[in-house]
Amino acid sequence: MQPAIPARPASEGRGAEGEAPDPAPAPGREPAPAPVSAPVPGHVLVVDDDPTVSEVVAGYLTGAGYDVARAADGPAALECFARRRADLVVLDLMLPGMDGFEVCRRMRAHGPVPVIMLTARGDEDDRILGLETGADDYVTKPFSPRELVLRVDSVLRRAGAAAVPAGRSPLIEGAGLVLDPAARRASRDGRVLALTLREFDLLAFLLRHPGRVFTREELMREVWGWDFGDLSTVTVHVRRLRGKAEADPARPELIRTVWGVGYRLDLPAGAPGAFGAPS
Repeated sequence: MQPAIPARPASEGRGAEGEAPDPAPAPGREPAPAPVSAPVPGHVLVVDDDPTVSEVVAGYLTGAGYDVARAADGPAALECFARRRADLVVLDLMLPGMDGFEVCRRMRAHGPVPVIMLTARGDEDDRILGLETGADDYVTKPFSPRELVLRVDSVLRRAGAAAVPAGRSPLIEGAGLVLDPAARRASRDGRVLALTLREFDLLAFLLRHPGRVFTREELMREVWGWDFGDLSTVTVHVRRLRGKAEADPARPELIRTVWGVGYRLDLPAGAPGAFGAPS
């Protein structure tokens, strides 16, 4: 597919899509510094068969301080991944031969890895399926490369914070659930739950605040760290989390929907609040 991304990396003197170059500062006046997000060191694999998209994304990520590898199809991506494990993968869904869903599944078979999927605008079924496959985020084409860099920053910061905790974090417990933030391990009634990065973060957040209703906007801000984005991301993650944590996902008793408001995690009557929750 040919997304409309006329942008080029900042190092080549152009801004993001739809943006004009920054004007020169007035004589005798220092230009105002632009807000810059400190880069998160990491190796990012960009997988897209469109060379323009691949070049632009790689250029912006490199300019933001990331080490970037590129692949144009599924087999090449899996070969790159096997040769050097990526800290995050930017993955197009519409790849020739082997689609992005299959590439994601094969990579995840070797262990958890954050994935941001690229999808075509309007392909909502593909976006939902991408999230249900376990993607941590998705970005629709055409997109702003600068926004994509911010998404990469967000996902890797949370993954890095989880991987290198400051000291031994207390367990979070309730309703038969036991979450170990340091080990990123979750179980319910002794059964290990295979959660993705975002699913773990979402469950931990809700378990720290039992009985409180959160809107999807609040969950996106508190769990994903975004003040913008498609709220269906939250909906899909709640559905996936119920499928793994609820005894009967069709009749959830743990993560409740409060119609017209959002979601609430309920502990059984008489159960203590989650250990490790803020006071």
